[in-house]
Amino acid sequence: MRRFSLLTLLKEATNAHQGWGRQWRAPEPKVGYDAVIVGGGGHGLATAYYLAKEHGMRNIAVLEKGWIGGGNTGRNTTIIRSNYLYDESAAIYEHALKLWEGLSQELNYNVMYSARGVMMLAHNVHDVQSFKRHVYANRLNGVDNEWLTPEEAKEFCPPLNISKRLRYPVMGAALQRRGGTARHDAVAWGYARGADAMGVDIIQNCEVTGIRRGLSGAVEGVETTRGFIRTPRIGVVAAGHTSVIMEKAGVRMPLESFPLQALVSEPVKPVFPCVVMSNAVHAYISQSDKGELVIGAGTDQYVSYSQQGGIHIATHTLDAICELFPQFTRMRMLRNWGGIVDVTPDRSPIIGKTPVQGLFVNCGWGTGGFKATPGSGHVFAHTIAKGEPHPIAAPFTMDRFRTGRLIDEAAAAAVAH
Repeated sequence: MRRFSLLTLLKEATNAHQGWGRQWRAPEPKVGYDAVIVGGGGHGLATAYYLAKEHGMRNIAVLEKGWIGGGNTGRNTTIIRSNYLYDESAAIYEHALKLWEGLSQELNYNVMYSARGVMMLAHNVHDVQSFKRHVYANRLNGVDNEWLTPEEAKEFCPPLNISKRLRYPVMGAALQRRGGTARHDAVAWGYARGADAMGVDIIQNCEVTGIRRGLSGAVEGVETTRGFIRTPRIGVVAAGHTSVIMEKAGVRMPLESFPLQALVSEPVKPVFPCVVMSNAVHAYISQSDKGELVIGAGTDQYVSYSQQGGIHIATHTLDAICELFPQFTRMRMLRNWGGIVDVTPDRSPIIGKTPVQGLFVNCGWGTGGFKATPGSGHVFAHTIAKGEPHPIAAPFTMDRFRTGRLIDEAAAAAVAH
């Protein structure tokens, strides 16, 4: 793998940048691998990367039915934060955030992580009490979070409307300054490039059509559109399609899949300095490096594998954005899209072993998967390599739905994780 540096950039500039090679190979599938990761999004690629880097497993394949980063990794609003309420959630998201802070250097690839701050608005007494509880809980867990008055919130984000005449007036805000955004495509490409350099096979356009199990019940390999691939370990990281894949092994998952919509405006000069989220009005907004306003909503209210969603959801979201930020009323929207999010009953992920020997699953991130990408991949790689959950991932096994030890982040997750 050719390293990126100022010297190589200057050298290629004199060559009209004709010397750059492919960022990763396009290999044919082998007959067998030590482990197969199903899903070529950020979480799957990160898992393969850390399996190779941290655990020395180089004979690995990542199988993607489409193209790398073509699923939820390329269909999200790129928000990164770790200010979750419960200890277990705070631990895994803070683990991810710490990895985010050095990820560009780790991968030698600019993932464009920007710690611009994530501000969560309170609109009523309940919001104020809830977010102050978040602040105190986060501080106990060593996670930065602070409470702002309406005036302080406007000072931090000048476009914010704090007029008391609003239907949902701003009564304060919780701010995590280390939160922010990253470039979703760059994250997938950086992990793919890093994993490939260590020998991991990244196989695109390779859909898993079945999971073969032996007489003992353990996995033997995967049936794909490019033939059977033998492996004793399978890690399923397929987001909204996890239930479909797991059903092929006879495992029923406690998941529902919903469309989640987002949209972007025409590009303008820098006008919005941070990320702002509002639970009560179901909207959140930031500005991309290209100048587009990136706007997201809550999930649609029906289960579906549609990547479009209902138009009324986007309309209500824009109504809320225009009330909170009146100067954006004249902005034109360029495009909107939807992703398919996998949601558990307690709105927390599932990471760990399954009842089938050799079959592991990482799913249920709902609307908060992108921010967890490096932490999720890191702990899931440990689980696959060791056969036992990473300590940070231990509370997120499927057993909690049998024992009742749920991690209920439904209210704590705000509009979208």
